[in-house]
Amino acid sequence: MKVFAIVMAGGIGSRFWPRSREKTPKQLLSIFGEQSIIQSTIKRINKSIPFENIFIVTNIHQKDAMMEQLPELPAANFLVEPFGRNTAACIGLAALFIRKIDQEAVTVVLPADHLIYDEDSFHKNLQQAISFAYAKKNLVTIGIMPTRPETGYGYVQVKETEAAENVFPVNSFAEKPNYATAVRFLESGDFFWNSGMFIWRIDTFFEELQMYMPELLYSLEKIADKIGTEEYESTLNEVYAQIKSISIDYGIMEKSHRVFLVKSAFRWSDVGSWEEVYQLSQKDENNNSFDGDVYAENSRESYVYAPGKFTALIGVDNVIVIDTGDALLVCRRDLSQNVKKVVDYLKSEQKEQLL
Repeated sequence: MKVFAIVMAGGIGSRFWPRSREKTPKQLLSIFGEQSIIQSTIKRINKSIPFENIFIVTNIHQKDAMMEQLPELPAANFLVEPFGRNTAACIGLAALFIRKIDQEAVTVVLPADHLIYDEDSFHKNLQQAISFAYAKKNLVTIGIMPTRPETGYGYVQVKETEAAENVFPVNSFAEKPNYATAVRFLESGDFFWNSGMFIWRIDTFFEELQMYMPELLYSLEKIADKIGTEEYESTLNEVYAQIKSISIDYGIMEKSHRVFLVKSAFRWSDVGSWEEVYQLSQKDENNNSFDGDVYAENSRESYVYAPGKFTALIGVDNVIVIDTGDALLVCRRDLSQNVKKVVDYLKSEQKEQLL
């Protein structure tokens, strides 16, 4: 049994502006420790999957930086999407290359920018998912046991009947809930955070594409015919321009009757906002977390990133301050999800130098 990984690494991390930019997105940043998030991701997955079996799907703006940060991966394993078309197309493109190697290979799909603690537990759960996916020819996701009523994550509900050791059939998927619904999910005991990690055999994946996304499969097969030829790039651009932007969750996972979940309790975060960075950072006696030379008076529960500038806080609580030299973000912690609106504004005003 061969095992491959598809790492989705084409996002710009708009909620991490102004540090995250088009050419230096969140996954390329060192937010915790010296390694970038994607370097940590690849190092972690390499404990279960060899470097030569790890494929990165990114875009033209980020490819060179990705290759520079990940010299251990073969150059041919960096796949470039000409346009962002959501996760279904991203996964489908990489699946074409894996299928040429081994049609029965198990594929682990994961985002480039998540943090995972307790890696031994992660790999144990991953091996459970890989074994089940290979033997049963089903789609498997890793669900994280919720520890709080989180409104920033999607959820997966499971049925009570155990299909295999720690593997349960999925009952439904739920979008990001409001707080009251998140509390109900937490109390129910059968809802798990949707980690965005999926495990399946390549032949199973293409069977489900045929069933639920035949238009995408038809488009992908046009690309498959040109892999390794001089017409590949032009065909890729032509086909991608016509592909609909659909997530793998909506396109397949929410519709398929072959979806199972491995229950997991390792500490996990999708690092989806500056608020999440604050929550994961070490705090001082006033629950502040500072990166840089910061003076704080009567200020609590705040996060400051300003390594190149002296910063003073006086009488403010629950704020986020991010200074990158050419841009400054100041916002309330509870509104950190709205940072993406700044990116939308900069796009509408054509302020490309700040994107």
